[in-house]
Amino acid sequence: MKVEVRKPTKEEAEEAKKWPIWEKEPSTFPWEYDEQETCIIIEGKAVVKTGEGEVEIGAGDYVRFPKGLSCVWEIKEKIRKHYKLG
Repeated sequence: MKVEVRKPTKEEAEEAKKWPIWEKEPSTFPWEYDEQETCIIIEGKAVVKTGEGEVEIGAGDYVRFPKGLSCVWEIKEKIRKHYKLG
C-alpha cells in the first residue's frame, strides 16, 4: 500500500480549506487507516513509516493514505493538517 505525496492543484487546495483541522505535537505513534484519508499539511514535518519504507511529509504537501494502511507516525515538528476521510 502506497502513500501518495504531491503538491495540490489550486482547486484541491481551495477545497481542503473546508475540511476539519487536526494537529499534534512532536511524538511517535502507530496508526492504522480504517478508511482512506486525504490531507493537506498546513505546517510541520513528519516521517510516516510503512512496510514499504518511509515517506517524509511537510507543509504544502497533498497526501493520500490508503484504507487498510498500517504505519508509524514520527512527528518531527508540530503538525497541522486539513483532512478528509473516505
